[in-house]
Amino acid sequence: MEALLTSTALVALAEMGDKTQLLAMLLATRFRKPLPIIMGILIATVANHFLAALVGHQVAGLLTSDWFRYAVAISFIAMAGWTLIPDKIDEDAPLKAPSKAGVFVTTLVAFFLVEMGDKTQVATVALGARFDNLFAVTAGTTLGMMIANVPAVIFGEALAKRVPMRALQLGAALLFLLLGLWMIAGLQGWF
Repeated sequence: MEALLTSTALVALAEMGDKTQLLAMLLATRFRKPLPIIMGILIATVANHFLAALVGHQVAGLLTSDWFRYAVAISFIAMAGWTLIPDKIDEDAPLKAPSKAGVFVTTLVAFFLVEMGDKTQVATVALGARFDNLFAVTAGTTLGMMIANVPAVIFGEALAKRVPMRALQLGAALLFLLLGLWMIAGLQGWF
C-alpha cells in the first residue's frame, strides 16, 4: 500500500506543470475530443511506467548493496531539484492527427515518446528500485499521471490559469526531498 500511495502522490505532484501535462492541455485544445485523449494518455502511461518500474526493479535486484540504496536516495533528492525547473512545450509545433491514426493513436504515441526521460519516468525508475511491488508502483504512477492530466484535458487552459503551479511544484520537490532523506536516515539506522 505504501508503494501505491507514495507513487501516486509523487507523480501527481511532479506532473503539475510538467511537459506531459502541457502536452495534455495542448492536445485538448487542438482536438477537443477528451475521451480518446484520456485513453491515449492512460495506455501510454501504463506501458511507459511499467517498463520504467521494471528497469528500476531489475536494477535494484542486481545491486542490493548500501551504495546502490544511497544512489536511489540521492536520485530522489536530485528529483526534488529537477521538479523546481518548469517545463515548456513548443505550442507552435505541429500536432495534427494523422488521417488514418486519429486522436487516440496520436495521443498514445506523443505521450509515450514525450514521457521518455521525463522526470516522472525517472521517478518511476527510482520508485521501482525503492519498492519491491512492481505492479503497485506502476498503478500508483499511472494513477498519479491520470490525477494530474485528466483535469488538464477536461478543463485545459482555464485550469492552468487558476491552479498555482509553482506551489504544486514546491510541494512535489518537498516530497521527493523528504523521501530521499527518509531513505538515507533508514540506511544510517536513525529509525
